[in-house]
Amino acid sequence: MVSRGFPISLAFVLKQLICLGSRHWWLSFLVWIVLVGPAQAAVELRVAIQEGVSRVKVGSSTKAIVRNSAGQAVGELSAMNAFNAQASGGNVALDQWRSGALSIEPTDNGYVWIGDRWYRGRTRLVATGGGLIAVNHVDLDQYLYSVLGSEMSVSWPQEALKAQAVAARSYALYKRSESKNSVYDVGDTTTWQVYKGLETEAQSTQMAVNATTGQVMTYGGQVILAVFHSSSGGHTENVEDVWSQPLAYLRGVPDYDVGAPVYQWTQNFSSTELSRRIGGVGTVTSMTPERTTPNGRIITMRVQGTGGTKRVSGNDLRKELGLRSTLFTVSNTGSSFQINGRGFGHGLGLSQWGAHNLAAQGTNYQQILSHYYQNATLSQLR
Repeated sequence: MVSRGFPISLAFVLKQLICLGSRHWWLSFLVWIVLVGPAQAAVELRVAIQEGVSRVKVGSSTKAIVRNSAGQAVGELSAMNAFNAQASGGNVALDQWRSGALSIEPTDNGYVWIGDRWYRGRTRLVATGGGLIAVNHVDLDQYLYSVLGSEMSVSWPQEALKAQAVAARSYALYKRSESKNSVYDVGDTTTWQVYKGLETEAQSTQMAVNATTGQVMTYGGQVILAVFHSSSGGHTENVEDVWSQPLAYLRGVPDYDVGAPVYQWTQNFSSTELSRRIGGVGTVTSMTPERTTPNGRIITMRVQGTGGTKRVSGNDLRKELGLRSTLFTVSNTGSSFQINGRGFGHGLGLSQWGAHNLAAQGTNYQQILSHYYQNATLSQLR
């Protein structure tokens, strides 16, 4: 079904106008897109924006070609209108078109609208047993323009942003090479790396990506799993102490994240609240670490209560209690529990706040990367 005349750019533009306080923001935005855009396309990445939905709103900033699953042009979408794509009998239904998959390709370097945001590239809609998948097919570096602004502050030093650009490019290519999914390579959430389209781009993120175009971290001639996190709380971890498989380039190193707003944190829980969140042991009376990493991250915790005892993984506790990391200690004050922790994230690979502080001290992105990805090499894609 189609909703003619709906201003699909309105929410995005208003948000940016409010944030930047400039009536000419959109014009300025388009100017620096042209000025610092990449000279040529490189690798195309397939990013799942919506998955398992019954319908999704799509559109284009310019006239767009609609293609069916065979790649044949079957029609056009008018510019600046919202269209509802929906699952229908194993097909994608979009206006008068029906196919197992439909693609929307903007003309004249236009942008696509998926759900509630603008994106570069094109849209592919695929029907599955679980509903629709809306995938953004986008140039890798253009994808990174947004990832950097989603994962780091755009006002951070360029050397930190460059380090993040190389890490994020490496991560995306690693996931792309490992993907067994025929529809998409990566998602757009923290499970992968955050991607929000045009709204999180900035001139600084484009500059950092363009300055490092084609650069990746490699080990043994292969692109590495360049994971990253916000702050380790003083020391990153060996990957096998947090996950399972040892990797020569993900080794624990001293971090430089002191002073980060997430370096130290405290959360308090009443005994009632803690017992409700953990469950299965009655009223919690004590929490004792059973296994920790060499740096103190909780691997397993023994939780004792009036109704029994159980062993809980550090990752499960972090999720159930909404903690920033698994690097924490617990103290019982009688009717309540205080959790004192450090850092934010899994503590593997690049520390974003460490990169920020190092860059602020004059360290370049090559040195930052070599510190956090031990034994890995900064390489240029062929």
